[in-house]
Amino acid sequence: MPEVTTTPARKGKLRAQSTPQGAAEFPAQRPADRKRLWLAGCVAFLAVIAAYSNHFHNSFHFDDAHAVVSNVYIRDLRNIPRFFTDGRTFSSLPTNQSWRPLVSTSLALDYRLGHGLNPFWFHLSTFLWFLVQLVLMFFLYHWVLQAAAPGPANGYIALFTVMWYGLHPANAETVNYIIQRGDLYATLGVVAGMVLYIAFPKARKFGIYLLPVVLGALAKPPAVVFCGILLVYIFLFEEDADWRRLWPTIRKAFPAIIVCGLLAVVNVKLTPKSFVPATMPHSMYWATQPYVILKYVRSLFLPLWLSADTDLRPFASIWEPRAMAGVVFCLAPLAAGIWTVKRREHRPIAFGIFWFFGALAPTSVFVLSEVENDHRMFFPFVGLMLSVTWAAALMVTRLIARNTQYRPHVIRTVQVLAVCVLIAYALGTWKRNEVWRTNESLWRDVTLKSPENGRGLMNYGLTLMERGDAHGALDYFQRAAAFTPDYYVLEINTGIALGLLNRPEESEVHFRRAITLQPNDAQPYFYYGRWLRMRGRTAECDQMLRMAVEKNPAYMEARYLLMQSYLDQRQWGALKDLAQDTLRVVPSDAAAQGYLARSQNPPDELSAAARLAESQPTLENYLNLSLLYHRAGRYQDCIDAARRALRLKPDYAEAYNNIAAAYEGMQQWDQAIAAAQQALRIKPDFQLARNNLAYSQAQKRISKVR
Repeated sequence: MPEVTTTPARKGKLRAQSTPQGAAEFPAQRPADRKRLWLAGCVAFLAVIAAYSNHFHNSFHFDDAHAVVSNVYIRDLRNIPRFFTDGRTFSSLPTNQSWRPLVSTSLALDYRLGHGLNPFWFHLSTFLWFLVQLVLMFFLYHWVLQAAAPGPANGYIALFTVMWYGLHPANAETVNYIIQRGDLYATLGVVAGMVLYIAFPKARKFGIYLLPVVLGALAKPPAVVFCGILLVYIFLFEEDADWRRLWPTIRKAFPAIIVCGLLAVVNVKLTPKSFVPATMPHSMYWATQPYVILKYVRSLFLPLWLSADTDLRPFASIWEPRAMAGVVFCLAPLAAGIWTVKRREHRPIAFGIFWFFGALAPTSVFVLSEVENDHRMFFPFVGLMLSVTWAAALMVTRLIARNTQYRPHVIRTVQVLAVCVLIAYALGTWKRNEVWRTNESLWRDVTLKSPENGRGLMNYGLTLMERGDAHGALDYFQRAAAFTPDYYVLEINTGIALGLLNRPEESEVHFRRAITLQPNDAQPYFYYGRWLRMRGRTAECDQMLRMAVEKNPAYMEARYLLMQSYLDQRQWGALKDLAQDTLRVVPSDAAAQGYLARSQNPPDELSAAARLAESQPTLENYLNLSLLYHRAGRYQDCIDAARRALRLKPDYAEAYNNIAAAYEGMQQWDQAIAAAQQALRIKPDFQLARNNLAYSQAQKRISKVR
């Protein structure tokens, strides 16, 4: 490995008249060196592909549920213009709706290419842009290093840094997490903007270098820190870190400052008011961030504790020991960044450090719902890895300079160590891909890495419930409640589990508490309504489902279930109105179109059922005929059909229940009570009969009062 060539620090009043304006201005490499570098680049490219070859069929996870899986807007490319004007199209949950039009557009394209929710196409799309970013990072790193200390080794140093980044397991947290492609797009936009700025100096006046930055900001707001990164680059490499040239530095970066400022304002204006970034106090969030930064730096070297959902809780005060440790730690790299500004060959270290802290600023200053997320390392690591690698390269160079006789041995040792490091990180990435394979594997990993994370425990419990283990799921839900006692989603899932375990009274308590905890969210109403429907409490079910639709018009699960309920009850007018309203929200929705067609052409089921009961006099046919008579308001015919069923089976509780319901319709409460009581004598756990009995008794009491 050729050693780095360093240049002496500039002294006096002289300053660099111009930065190297592209690769052509740097010392040319020999053809043999260029060929070896290109060969190494191809190997690096294949290594990254190999490390991620096992991730393309990984499941949708976590926030993918509301932003991808249940987001009806990405299912139609005609919604693309709306993505740029209406942030509510980003998610099916109002509290998570933010303005990220480029992300929604990419998801819609992937949905079309995959003909639905095929994870392969979503992962392929993300990964291809990841590869593009890595290629651009190589040019950025190479040019920055050449601007600081031209030398033949810089290409290899840049390539190693790119490989380290591309194979680092922490970045697998972003590449595997489909909805967090916003981090990738934002990072790619900033890197591409820097590459265009450096490579095409004559085109700067046209602002072409700002185009990828704009696209990045349309994916995620952190891209607006580009103006700060560009300012640092100009100051360090174009103005030779001369504080007397501060105003010319600002003047050169001024177009970027204006554009990024406007992008930030537009993002704030177009983010829906329903968006809730966090509920914790600002002071607690800020007190935790220095320690979070310390953990991120630790993960750069030892990514052993990566978790899709960490259990770090906000600190009560900056004076907590861990908070203070974080503050002291953060001062060290900042001091190093300031110190390395002095000498030109050290400035890539400073540039990377300021990139790291600048890229972290949006998630450290603006309060979010979690104090840390591992996918937030994706953007900052672009700078931090440059700093670490260049510092190591300088150390190796000076070691060789002092011990020239050992030069071949040192170079060989460094090469072997570099390969071993890359292999280790590649294996780590492969393992993280395996963790992201399914919901069960991901949340199992979270429970091990973050055992005090109530949401993680709950989500792992959900995977158990999906495979039929309601007892195991309830156990995890109860463990989660110790850490998140007021989490409304946990209350919903606890209610579902208890329902599966046939504990209806306890189940209903949890559904009602979920509504109390989050009365403006559609989910508690939907799941409670679904539970009521299963219990035969149709009127209450419809009321809950209507509330869910009112709270969130784009929550399609509630609309579908309510339309099905109307269809079952033959409420053709209500079904037609709801189907038409659904098509106003999602014009191409096939399910709503089907319900609308059925509402406009209702079948004459009553006549068909009567003919069937005459030709095939079975219990089921008489009971169905009785039910249809009841829906049509023909209560005496309902009773007659039910009694014909009783001739076939005298202890048929369902027939007595229909008789009770018919007498209710006729307001003959004593007869209704008697029929319901008979149904319960035959079938004591018959919930529908119990409901009818309670209703008839209540109505009888009311009639006596009158």
